[in-house]
Amino acid sequence: MCASAFSPTRPERRCATLAWFSVCLLMLSGCVTTSIGVDLPDISSWEQRQAVLGDLNAWQFNGRIAVKAGAEGFNGKFNWSQKEHTFSATVAGPLGMGTVRIDGGDRSIVLTDSDGVETVLIDAELELYDRYGWTIPVASLRYWALGIPDPRTPAETIVDPLGRLVQLRQNNWVVEISRYREVAGQEMPQILTATNANTRVRIAIHKWIFFER
Repeated sequence: MCASAFSPTRPERRCATLAWFSVCLLMLSGCVTTSIGVDLPDISSWEQRQAVLGDLNAWQFNGRIAVKAGAEGFNGKFNWSQKEHTFSATVAGPLGMGTVRIDGGDRSIVLTDSDGVETVLIDAELELYDRYGWTIPVASLRYWALGIPDPRTPAETIVDPLGRLVQLRQNNWVVEISRYREVAGQEMPQILTATNANTRVRIAIHKWIFFER
């Protein structure tokens, strides 16, 4: 847990923030991305990347997440599983609250806290922030993690010469993918950072799994 249990002075806050980022950078720099399951088809261009990855029906990844929201922050395990239009995500270790699970689809999103209590979320990002003081981009992360924009809303994108997403502005978030690694026969995101007005989320993906259609 990166957050302090007391109210620090400004110098102490700066020290705590630097220490927190140092821990998170060490955590992220040591990650190795692997994959099992089926290989991906060719996605050597930006157009192919959007078409192929946007059409995937079943995949998952696991890794680490580091969140900074104001003076608070944490890092922990993060898993995401996608099957057609439904997902299940678990965040383990936020601020000593144990593991929370978020399940959702096109119609509803349900939060299950560490005590097993279920809550239907109407505005998932806002309600997570109100409840815990942090949030994650639940609505679009299934696309951003793959390195493509959410096709349901307008987006501004910057793509590198290899046809890989570098930066994305969408839904009041700025998404940057700073590292790719070859998995399942193609280049996939390894480190992703999403920032909005209140929260910075960094995800290091250790393992991808892609399943047959």
